[in-house]
Amino acid sequence: MKDKIKELKEKQELAMLGGGEKRIESQHSKGKLTARERLELLLDEGSFEEIGMFITHRSVEFGLERQKFLGDGVVTGYGNIHGRLVYVFAQDFTVFGGSLAEMHAEKICRIMDLAMENGAPVIGLNDSGGARIQEGVVSLGGYADIFYKNTRASGVIPQISAIMGPCAGGAVYSPALTDFVMMVQDSSYMFVTGPNVVKTVTHEEVTSEELGGASTHSTKSGVTHFSFANDLECIENLKKLLSYIPQNCEEEAPAIPYHVSDETRIVLDDIIPENPNQPYDIKEVIEQVADAGSFFEVHKDFAENMVVGFARLGGKSIGIVANQPAVLAGVLDIDASTKGARFVRFCDCFNIPLLVFEDVPGFLPGTDQEWNGIISNGAKLLYAFSEATVPRITVITRKAYGGAYDVMNSKHIGADMNYAWPSAEIAVMGAKGAAEIIFRNEINAASDPEAKLKEKEAEYVEHFANPYRAAEKGYVDEVILPSETRKKLMRAFDMLKNKAATLPKKKHGNIPL
Repeated sequence: MKDKIKELKEKQELAMLGGGEKRIESQHSKGKLTARERLELLLDEGSFEEIGMFITHRSVEFGLERQKFLGDGVVTGYGNIHGRLVYVFAQDFTVFGGSLAEMHAEKICRIMDLAMENGAPVIGLNDSGGARIQEGVVSLGGYADIFYKNTRASGVIPQISAIMGPCAGGAVYSPALTDFVMMVQDSSYMFVTGPNVVKTVTHEEVTSEELGGASTHSTKSGVTHFSFANDLECIENLKKLLSYIPQNCEEEAPAIPYHVSDETRIVLDDIIPENPNQPYDIKEVIEQVADAGSFFEVHKDFAENMVVGFARLGGKSIGIVANQPAVLAGVLDIDASTKGARFVRFCDCFNIPLLVFEDVPGFLPGTDQEWNGIISNGAKLLYAFSEATVPRITVITRKAYGGAYDVMNSKHIGADMNYAWPSAEIAVMGAKGAAEIIFRNEINAASDPEAKLKEKEAEYVEHFANPYRAAEKGYVDEVILPSETRKKLMRAFDMLKNKAATLPKKKHGNIPL
């Protein structure tokens, strides 16, 4: 028995080395951690249980029969994060460059099956050179198996992808199917076709970083939701993200203890500028309304005219969607609409109540927006809110103009409670533009057209650019003091905690993609 135990320990030690000391040193020289080091940082100490440590590939072509590494380039298993069960896989770049092949894919699929069966999040730490070419179409089949599992798991369990090295070709589609994508600056990249192919086909000279680095995908494409300086920062924020979301679609997000005290926030009474065209930072409003220091922004550097993220209110997790007056006056455009829609749908999947702060002058005009589909893309946000069955509350802080008023979680599309600050302007359009249309003849006939325009503009403001017409019709439930917003929201969300919605029988809707 001693010999057999010795053999087992030797195999375990060999598996722990991955591709060997030299390749581990190479990984470290690039400022990257190994797969096992990443899992050690991610999971609670001593909680990791590995599955499939001794699995190897079955290929006998192109010399692979002479190159076998225990684990086949991916470490898989389960463990705890802050005491909660998670399933994990971490690709090991020291083994065949983390390339995906038949058994590698089978290990990942096994983990995803277990996650689905047991209702727990699945986390993928991606660091792979792509498909293992030596295994041919089997590798492509492995990718497709994973894509199918991602799609089946979508909306059932949270799926998070951390890109901690290369992720190219077909490999990019698995992270793209998951709920959140994280990237590491200067050491990770994602693209369907690499710089060499791009140069051959389009004659463009571009680096891997420019084409698909963390900066590119966090600011230009929106493919990644988060960008971090290094592996450690990425892992710490991944753990933080998990603290806001539930284990699966049938549970609620974990709450933390909270003792109600004076919830008044006087500073909010002075946050809206006297000049209706002067910007302010909606994040300052969020920081005052949410529990102190709890706001965790998602997609921070993409479509900055829309702010989305998680926060806590009275210790309970909520999702926040807000127009940002400090960027493009908070206007809705293509990127802001898709960003908001994606976040709303995630929160609705996983029972996270939604809080909307509205200050929107409308949709961004122009040929670029129209030709690139502002109609269908704006409809995504409208569809996402209309479809959502979680508790939904809107606070109109200032402008709520035109169709954008409808889209931003209005009562007409199913919001449960709508509040407005006294500074709210709920109208078809801005006062000046409306006056120019309604009173065109009077203005043109006046001896001083400019003075007449200002007079009619003031008249329009008095009649329509306020929250009271909407409140009279029940479109706004209450006009409230800004300083009382937090208190009102805590009570309203508590009132809505047992909300139950009955949906029409159907296979699924057809969101305008």
